[in-house]
Formats: sequence, C-alpha cells, structure tokens
Amino acid sequence: MTEPCLEIHLGKIHYNARALVSALADRGISTTGVTKATLGLSEIANVLLRAGVKALGDSRIENIERLRRAHLPGPMVLIRSPMVSQVERVVASADASFNTELTVIHELSKAARAAGTTHGVVLMVELGDLREGIMPIDLQAFVREILGSPGILLVGIGANLACQSGVAPDASKMGELSTLADSITESFGVDLPIVSGGNSANLSWALSSAEHGRINDLRLGESILLGRETLHREVIEGLYTDAISLVGEVIESKIKPTLPWGEIAETAYGEPLPVTDRGSKVRMILALGRQDTDPNGLGSPPGIEVCGATSDHLIVESSLCEGIEVGAMIAFRLDYSALSRAMASPFVSKRFIREECRGPQASPQREPTMSWVLPPSKERQT
Repeated sequence: MTEPCLEIHLGKIHYNARALVSALADRGISTTGVTKATLGLSEIANVLLRAGVKALGDSRIENIERLRRAHLPGPMVLIRSPMVSQVERVVASADASFNTELTVIHELSKAARAAGTTHGVVLMVELGDLREGIMPIDLQAFVREILGSPGILLVGIGANLACQSGVAPDASKMGELSTLADSITESFGVDLPIVSGGNSANLSWALSSAEHGRINDLRLGESILLGRETLHREVIEGLYTDAISLVGEVIESKIKPTLPWGEIAETAYGEPLPVTDRGSKVRMILALGRQDTDPNGLGSPPGIEVCGATSDHLIVESSLCEGIEVGAMIAFRLDYSALSRAMASPFVSKRFIREECRGPQASPQREPTMSWVLPPSKERQT
C-alpha cells in the first residue's frame, strides 16, 4: 500500500454507528446512514447496514449505483434533488429521492412509468437554512399537485438545517416540521412513513429532548465517521474520533528560516501569506496537497504544525529538536472537509482495518501523539 492513504478503522465506524442507531431507536427515531463523504464505499456502507441503519443515503446517483453493483441490501435514497438529465438512472437505482421541484417529479413520473416501477418521493421543506426546500406556505399546493402522479409515491417530508447558513435544528424547527407533517395527513389523508428531521446537527436536540413529535428519521454521516456533532464539532461522548486518519509521507526535511525573502507577490492560490519571523525551524514537506485534502481541516500530532500547502505539497513545522527523516509517515486526523476531499482524490489510497472495537472506554482512543509518526516504509517492513 502506497502513501498517501486513508486508514479506515471499520470496527470503530461500526461501534459509532451502532451506538447512535441504538440511542436514536430508544427515542423512536430510525437512522439513514449517509455514504456521500466516502464516495459510496461498499466496505463502509456494509458496516453501516450491519450496525442497523434503516437505509443508505447519498447525494450522488453514481455512488448509489456503485452500492447497487456491490449487491448491498436495503433501501437506498438519493438525498439531493435529482437532475432531470439523470431521472432514468435515479428510478433504476434509488428507491426514493429528495425533491423540491415539480418539473423534476413529473420527469421522475415519466421515467418510473417507462420502467414499470414506482419511485418514492420525500418532499424537502425550507425551514430557514436557505439551501434546498419548498417554502412551507406552498407545501400543501405542492402535495396536491403530485398526489396521484403515476409511478410516484409520496413517502415523506424532510428538512435540512445547519449546512448552508448554520441554522440550528432546535425544538422550534422540529416542531414546525412535525406540524407540517400533521397538516398533510389531515388535509389529504395520506400516511407519511418518513419525517426526516435532518442530519448530524440534530443529535443534540434528538438525544436531549423528551418529545420528538413526528420526527422519525435522521440522516447521519459525519457523526458516525468522525464521532462529532456538527453544530459546534464537539466530541460525542463514548464515540471514537479517530476512526479515519490520513497518512502522508515526508519527502523533504530541513532546517529553514520562517521568513521568506525577495519581493512578495501572490501565492499559488492567490491567498495572503501571514509573514512572521519565528527564526529557523525544522520544516518538512509531505507528498500531500490541496488536490488531496483540505489542509485547514487536518489535525496534526503534538509538536507538528501545518503551516502551508500548495497543490501537491503539505508544509509542516516541527518544534522538536530534531526533524523527522525523509520517508517517515505522519498521520493526521481530519474534519469533514478534509475527509471528503481526501476520499475524492484519486491519489489517496484506502487501507481498511477490520479489528472489532468495544468502545473508547474499553480501548482508549489513540491520541495524535508522536507515535503517529512512523519510520520509513522499508524499516517498517523489517
């Protein structure tokens, strides 16, 4: 296995998923396992299913098609409004999709009729975050328009918060969504088996509130993969935060000044460079860059600090007396931005660790210490 690579601890992901599925089930809420950050990796999707998620959700039909080719069981939901140009593929591979436009639903209806099947539709409602959603005042007219559309089955409504604008999914927002679900049932006499309240940002509300109204589904990705809620990125007690790490190889290690010299112009990405003279430091370059990950989303081991990146070079400084030799590996924790970009990079391989885990209390979490710095690969093989 070559570096850079993502080390993916499937046992820790399974533990996180199982813990959240169980905690939410105790409150009458099912879990849709979101695979979009992992590009529909069947290894991770299979772990989510074994942990008890009710369905798999992804925003890209290409990822859902990948999961279908891997013959994974269970419902699969496209959690982004389909492109009109892809409705045939959506109907063929997804059991349901999130929708906000009548034009798209009419095209899904045509595609479903042509395929001799029925496609489920979840209507997304705008509750203030200003990403996707039907305005609440227009929801009943929208439902009236699509009920009875051949090949289309209204299976629920949903909302998305804390993504575009950071609007928190609190009791007030969830109460509004529940009221909208009640109004549809009362006005049209239709059952709504899915009332999807949102994503990992909803966990604080879901796990602390006594009443959840009609909300019976949450879509979880980041909280399972990284062990954090997404309103303030706080660690969820009892979960692993190191299930996935990014390992890069040192390709240069030298003592250099920290103050550049010469006429200063724009950097490669046109960003201002903070210039301070901190004396000479041990500076290392890793074979990673912005094409591979988000440098601002990397958590480095103590004694090592990320201080810059270009397309293919990650520059770090060491406060240690000695540098780390060329060929050594350094492992970084990731936030969601760094994770999703690393997963999408064709230059970052994946290494799966399949050990079973019993929880951080039973097996203490590995903190990002200097033990995360590994010797060159030739030495590791001896």
